[in-house]
Amino acid sequence: MRKRTQAREYALQILYQINLTKGDVESVLQDFWIYQPAGEDVMQFTNRIVKGALTFQPEIDQIIQKYTENWDLERMAVVDRNILRLSTFELIYLEDIPPKVAINEAVNLAKKFSQLESGKFVNGVLDKITHSEPKRTAPGETPVKKS
Repeated sequence: MRKRTQAREYALQILYQINLTKGDVESVLQDFWIYQPAGEDVMQFTNRIVKGALTFQPEIDQIIQKYTENWDLERMAVVDRNILRLSTFELIYLEDIPPKVAINEAVNLAKKFSQLESGKFVNGVLDKITHSEPKRTAPGETPVKKS
């Protein structure tokens, strides 16, 4: 499995754990890496997208809510909600991730960890976000290049 694909799977597991236990992100990350050792590249990318999705969660949730017609975010499946959060963070804030890659990885996560129709749902929402929302610069990230 590719390193970033593995990192996204780990990020989903960590966000799921935080969501269910209401645990502190630093404690959850520390415990996770004790029981799930990984290479430095995988750990860094996982931590980057977990912390980014949580830091910008209020804004990310508003964006997701805007493009999920007739869906209350809190009533959405926990796995789907967290896939959308981490993928929206990638789409909106990470300059080095092509949108097609972020969407494809999210769809694959949904197919692997969620319900039968979740892949289509996640694809539709993220496609709308990609075509409608401007890129933003997160602190510590490379600024978006204007053409």
